[in-house]
Order: sequence, then C-alpha cells, then structure tokens
Amino acid sequence: MKRIATILIVLLALVVGAVALTVYAAGRGWLGTPEAPGVIEGARLPQEVLDRAERVQRRARAEIAPGTGKRILFGDFHVHTTFSVDAFLTSLPALQGEGAHPVADACDFARYCSGLDFWSINDHAESLTPRRWSETVDSIRRCNEIAGGAGEPDLVSFLGWEWTQVGRTPDDHYGHKNVVIADIEEGQYPTRPIASISFTSRAMAAPPVWQLGALAVFGGGGRLYDLARHLQDRGAVAQCDEGIPAPQLPADCLEGARTPAELFRKLDEWGHRSIVIPHGTTWGFYTPPGSTWDKQLVGDMHDPNRQTLIEVYSGHGNSEEYRDWRAVDLGGARPECPEPSDDYLPTCWQAGEIIRARCEAEGLTAEECEVRAADARNIAAANGLQAHLTVPGAEATEFLDAGQCRDCFQPAFNLRPGGSVQYITALTNFDDPQDPRRFRFGFMASSDNHTARPGTGYKEYARRSMTEATGARDQRVADALAPPAEEPVARAKPFDLDSFQGVAFGILEAERQASFFLTGGLVAVHSEAKNRDSIWDALQRREVYGTSGPRILLWFDMVSTEDELPMGSAVAIGHNPVFRVRALGSLEQRPGCPQHTLDALSSERVEHLCHGECYNPSDRRRAITRIEVVRIRPQQVAGEPVAPLIEDPWRTIACEDAGAGCEVGFVDLDFVKDGRDSLYYVRAIEEPTQAVNAANLRCERDAKGNCTKSDPCYGDFRTEYDDDCLAMTEQRAWSSPIYVDYAAPAAAAEPAVESPALDG
Repeated sequence: MKRIATILIVLLALVVGAVALTVYAAGRGWLGTPEAPGVIEGARLPQEVLDRAERVQRRARAEIAPGTGKRILFGDFHVHTTFSVDAFLTSLPALQGEGAHPVADACDFARYCSGLDFWSINDHAESLTPRRWSETVDSIRRCNEIAGGAGEPDLVSFLGWEWTQVGRTPDDHYGHKNVVIADIEEGQYPTRPIASISFTSRAMAAPPVWQLGALAVFGGGGRLYDLARHLQDRGAVAQCDEGIPAPQLPADCLEGARTPAELFRKLDEWGHRSIVIPHGTTWGFYTPPGSTWDKQLVGDMHDPNRQTLIEVYSGHGNSEEYRDWRAVDLGGARPECPEPSDDYLPTCWQAGEIIRARCEAEGLTAEECEVRAADARNIAAANGLQAHLTVPGAEATEFLDAGQCRDCFQPAFNLRPGGSVQYITALTNFDDPQDPRRFRFGFMASSDNHTARPGTGYKEYARRSMTEATGARDQRVADALAPPAEEPVARAKPFDLDSFQGVAFGILEAERQASFFLTGGLVAVHSEAKNRDSIWDALQRREVYGTSGPRILLWFDMVSTEDELPMGSAVAIGHNPVFRVRALGSLEQRPGCPQHTLDALSSERVEHLCHGECYNPSDRRRAITRIEVVRIRPQQVAGEPVAPLIEDPWRTIACEDAGAGCEVGFVDLDFVKDGRDSLYYVRAIEEPTQAVNAANLRCERDAKGNCTKSDPCYGDFRTEYDDDCLAMTEQRAWSSPIYVDYAAPAAAAEPAVESPALDG
C-alpha cells in the first residue's frame, strides 16, 4: 500500500508539475506565436478605375465650383490593427472577435473595400515593440510601393502612431493624440514611436505570468496563447532613459512622454515633418469628469506648428458641440453633483435616484430615502469615471440616458463639454497680455477603427466589424470580465480603484458605451494632386474638412478680400467678411462590391475584410438640405464665459437641392460694429438616411423629453450579432474654420469684391 501511495503521490506531483509548467510556459508566451504584419494581396487599382473616379469628381466640380483646380481627396488618419493591445483583446473569439487584422489588411481594405485616397496607421505606441514598429514601417512602405510610388499612386499611406495618455484626474489628463509622419524614406521618420507615460501605458503591460498563463490554458488556448506572447513581448521592452535626447537613444527601448509638452519636444528632437492630431476630446469613456482643455493652451503644452488639426468626429462619436453643463461640479472643496437640467441628467444624480427608488421599495421614510440619495450623489461624484460602480448591482438600463448629450448629433459617450472643439476654439490664454494665445485648428474626421479597416463609414452595415461594438459571446465570459457581482442594496458605496483586482475594462461603462460606437468619419483635403506632398501641403494649410462618413463635397471660402481665402485660412481685416459655401451630397451606394475588387482579391479575403460590401457608388447624389453656419468669438478677457461666445447655429440657410448641390452666401454685418475677432465654419447637412447606432441608447421619452426607458444596443451577446441597430440620422460635413481677426480699417477704401447671393 505504501508503494502504491508513493506512486500515486509521484504521479500527482508530475501532473501538478506539468500543469504548472504549462501555465508558466503559456504565461511567458512560449506557446503563442507573434502577431505578424500580414501579406498585402491586392495589386494596384486598374487605371480605368482611377480615371473614372476622377472624371466623376471633375464633372461635379465643373457644375458647382467652376474654376476650382484642386481635387477633393478622402482619407482616414486614425486606424488601428491588432498590433494595438486593445484591438488584440477585442479580436479574441471570446469577445466575438474576428481574429488577427494586421497592417496588410488595412492596405487592402483602404484600396479595395473603402476606396480611399490616403490613410495613416495609428497603432497605440504603448503597444509597439521595436519589432512591431519595424514591421509596421516595412508594411507601410510595401503598401506605397504597390500603390504606384511617387508619381500619382492609387493610395497614399502615411506612417504614424497614437500617443494614448489618460490621467486619473482632470489636472493630469491630456487625452489621446495621433502623430502622422510626412515621409517614409530611411532617416525621415523616428526610430521608434513615442508612447505616453501614464496610467494607460501601465495598463498595456503584461499581467503576472501565472494569471496570464491560467487564462490562456484554462480559457482554451488558441489565440489566448498568442495574447500571452503579445503581452509578454511588450512587457519585455525597457523604458528609454528620459535624460537622453531622442535620436541618441538605443533602438530597442520604449520612448515615452508624460505630457504634450514632452511629446512636442521629442518630435522637435527628431526633426521630421509631423502633425499631431488630438482626438476623442469629449469621449467620457476615459476622460475624467470635469476635464477641460484650458491647461493645454498654457506654455509648451501646445505647439501651433505641429498641432494644427483636431478630430471633430470619429467612430467614437462627435466632439464638436459645446454644452454649458458638467458631469460634476469641481468648484468647491470636493466634487459635487449638479442638478439635472432639461437637456442633461448627470450620472451622479441618477445614482441617487436609483438608491432612492430602492429605499422607497423597502418602505423607508421619504426623509431617510432623501438622505441616502444625497449620499449616493456625493459618492458617485467623487468616484469620477467609476460613478456607475458606486451603486451596488445596478443594471446599465437603470442609468437611462444619464451622462449623455440629448440634443447633440451622434455625440461621444458621456460627453465632456470642456473638451469640445467649440469650447477649445473659443479659449484665449492671457498669460502674456501683449500676445494672447488661441488654438487655430483645422477640422477633420476619421474612423478610430480597431480592425485595420480605414474608412468604414462608406456603408452603414456590419456593426460588429465596422464599429468597435464587440463584447462577451456568452454569460460566462461576461461574468469573467465584469466586476464582482453585488446585491442591489439601498445604499451607495465608494469604488476603490487602487484595490480593484479584476479585468481593467471591467471598470468602464462598456455596456452603455456600445450604443455610441459609429462607423466613423473621413478626412477630406483640397489637394493640388493625388500624391504625398500635395496632400501634406493641404494639411499644412488646414484646407481640410471632415465628414461623418459619406463623401460630401464641400467648399467654404471668404470672398471679401482681394484673393478668395479657403477654409482653414486666417486673416486680419477691417471690413465685414463675406463668405460663400458650395456643397454636393454624397453618391448613393449600390449593393455589393465593384468588379475590380472581386477580380483583385480572393472571395475569402473580400468576405473577411469587406464582409461582401464595398464602396460602390451609383450616379445619384443625396440632397443637401441646409447649410448651418457656426460663429465663435473667442474670449477677449480672462474668465469671460464661453457659452455666449459660441453661436450654434448662427445662421441656417435652406437648400433646394435637386441633385446639383447647394450654393449659398452670407455676410457678418456685426463684425466691424462689434470689433471682435471671430471664426466661422459651416456644416453641410444631407437628407436623412439610416446609420448604425444613430439612436444611441434608444430611449423612450416622456412629454418633457426625459428618458423613461432605455434599450441599449449592446456589444455582447444580449443584442443579436447581426443586428446593426439602424436609425435615421442626418449625415454631414464640417468645414475647417476661417479665422478672421479684427483690424481697424485703413483710411483707404476697401477693394470692391463680387459677393455671392447673401442670406438675409
């Protein structure tokens, strides 16, 4: 018996040891394979396809903008592949992901699915090892070589990355910025991308070996083994020495910057042509409540030579519009919960109402329930991004539409008004009274896609693939990702972020966020030609605009100067400015993919990348229903309230568009009288069409507009996989502003100009 027992103990030890060794090996990434850059399958587009597209636009320009020599080119400057850790996670089968989507997929998708003119790669720098960066560079170069090189390629591909900074408080939060590099020749781009040194970068590091190994082994292996390898490869890269200038650092370290000022300094040290594009500036998924952009106009936190464009719209929602409410009030000694208004319900306030309802259901007095509701509001306000976790056992639907902008166009989730583009452009910094500072951005849009799909907004379909709406495939996976389950008691309790041991994404409002993921926008440039240098010149001039996905053609010019000034211009004048707007709606789409796509890619690749639908325009254009003009008059004195300075819309001009577009004009008769610097931009609004997630939380509302019941479009198994959650919306294009400073008029008469027909 002793011999048998000894044998059993030895066998058990061997089994335990084998399991432990397997878990350890899995956690170290030894059982996984590295994520590869992939192979570009499609050749250069046929010349007749390129010629046909140019003829269509040339004819449109001749009809509505005769004499306009510049072409309008469409692109996407915000694209991730599964080199990014978050994209890798959402590619997992457990999260209904599609598996690997490498850089090569983006090249083929841009050319053959979405039919773009240009794009950039923007994986999170915090995820990029030296090997992944080198492979990214090689793949982008290969994409450009296939496209036709330096002449007039079918697609211009730019190198870049995302600087993904997240602060835990409004004071240390600066947000996300895409860096786009002009050139791809050896020595013309940084040796390594510049990551953020922040809470985000720590979250990108690998979890403990045993935890990661157990997940891989007991989660079924497969792509989880590859995830372990992916994370361990990243975790093995050491941080660069912060005291050494960027070009002198070794190639095998992770370069970082804590603030925008450090990012700009490092880009200056490299000395290469680059643009820095802030994005997601109102996205409350990661932006602490109460955050504003005032601090980013201080000192070196802004570089007006590099940070020249801002992303007004993406697949994560609209960051354009300002509202004069806040999620929390930070004016006192501690965060306080503001009262609701007709157009806004703070999340902290709704936390109190949930607790009140539970309290009343228990039969407690109204006085006691009010005390508990007030306590819940205070606790939620103090817990910032985790306000929803201070109500034990709360369901997503109990928060109704709390935290959301009710009257914004396709808003970002939990919109933070202090980061809106309108607020940002209304600011003035008076640290130097003799030289006040302002942001002068060009406006653009992009997708922020995480499946290597540039330009996903060409059709409204395939919500799970063309947006970021992914989630648990079943209840078991959902439970593993969520914070520990709690009973729905009638008291709130603080959430301790520092002691939380669960999955990082479990602390965010992923359930309601999924209803705000959109197919994404496009950046358009007025370019002299379809090549790298011409596109870059347009970006530098800010002669750019953004759309919510459709390829709307838009021109916005100031015509009351000797030379017409296009969108993005800045000028100082002493007379009332006169403007002209011309817009053509996007071409309606035919079903399926064009023949050149089916000829170039295998049927399996067309299905994997495009899901059987491509940019496939018909001859009919959607109508432009109206032009909306926004006027912003930036602060003239320190502390001047911002809300009255933003006039949205300042003018609304109806269009009678029967397919030939819309041309209107307007003049600011107050400019000289008021003597204030002003900026003007326009929105061209298309006829209503259906779009993915356009109804967001799909609220039922009472007569006062309050949400009484929500029906979220979940990213997980609770919403059918093929439900695209379509609703009607009005797609649009945003011009870059024209910045008009007031200058006292000279004695000489103003030059005569030919003005367009004026509204009013």
